[in-house]
Amino acid sequence: MMTLGTAQISSSVAPAAFFAHWADTAAWPEWSADTEWVRLDGPFAQGTTGVLKPKGGPKTKFVITVLTEREFTDVSQLPGAKLTFRHQVDVDETGATVVRVTASLTGPMTWMWNKILGKGIATTVPRDLNGLKAAAEAKAEVAA
Repeated sequence: MMTLGTAQISSSVAPAAFFAHWADTAAWPEWSADTEWVRLDGPFAQGTTGVLKPKGGPKTKFVITVLTEREFTDVSQLPGAKLTFRHQVDVDETGATVVRVTASLTGPMTWMWNKILGKGIATTVPRDLNGLKAAAEAKAEVAA
C-alpha cells in the first residue's frame, strides 16, 4: 500500500455532522474544490456504488466498502490498482471531534498511478478536509 495523502482536523462539531456532509454527495463540490459532481446509485450505505467526476478528469466509479458510525471508506478500481479514501471520525479526550482522511493506492500499477495522481491528491486531501470542516461548522452555526 502507498499513501498518497493524509490530513487531520479537529472540530467542536459532532461526528454526525461530518457524516451528514459525506452522505450528501450532491453537495461535495461545495467543499471539495476538485470535484465536479458525485452520484450514488442508491442510499449512502455500505455496498452502494457511485460515480465521481473530478474537474479536468474522467468519471470514476467507486463503491462504499465500509460505513460505520466511525468510518466511511470508498474504493475506486483503476487499471492495475485500487484507489482508497478512508474517512475516520473519533472524539478525543477533550470531547473534540477528530476527522482523518487518508488516500492510498494498492496493486501492481501503484507506481504509475502515483505518478499520475500522487501530487494532486496529496494537495487536495488537506484542502478538501478543511473545506468539509468549514461547511460542517457553518451549518452548525446556522442551526444554533
